[in-house]
Amino acid sequence: MDNIKRITSFSVDHDYITPGIYISRIDGDITTFDMRTRKPNCDDYMDNVTMHSVEHMLATFLRNSKIGESIIYFGPMGCRTGFYLLVRNVSDERVLAEVKLALKKTVEHDGDVFGASRKECGNYRELDIESARKECKRYLDALENYGVIDFKYRTGENSL
Repeated sequence: MDNIKRITSFSVDHDYITPGIYISRIDGDITTFDMRTRKPNCDDYMDNVTMHSVEHMLATFLRNSKIGESIIYFGPMGCRTGFYLLVRNVSDERVLAEVKLALKKTVEHDGDVFGASRKECGNYRELDIESARKECKRYLDALENYGVIDFKYRTGENSL
């Protein structure tokens, strides 16, 4: 066990992470964004229906966006405080713009959650558009009120 390296995400002090978007790692031409929708360890976690619903909506809108062909992966964090977005060769600013647009489209979506059928999803009964809208509105507001987004994790010295 002494040869096991600590992974990058465990090296960030989660006491200082606030809702925002951060670059968690860069591997060659692939950038991993930490889309933190909630403050960690505050007993305010997404329930499974919300997390699953947001995943369906944002995955669909992002993969149909200007960065769609560059997306490697989009999915939820196991801790239920956000999502990971992995992209290849896209500027940070373009990612932020497309994330905000996908959030706005979800908030304004007039219809069911994408992929909400037995043939399209392995747990189609746990999807709710109102939960997705509410979470996306909450996150969009956080991003728009964040101030200057530099994509760096906050530390004790510069946290809110």
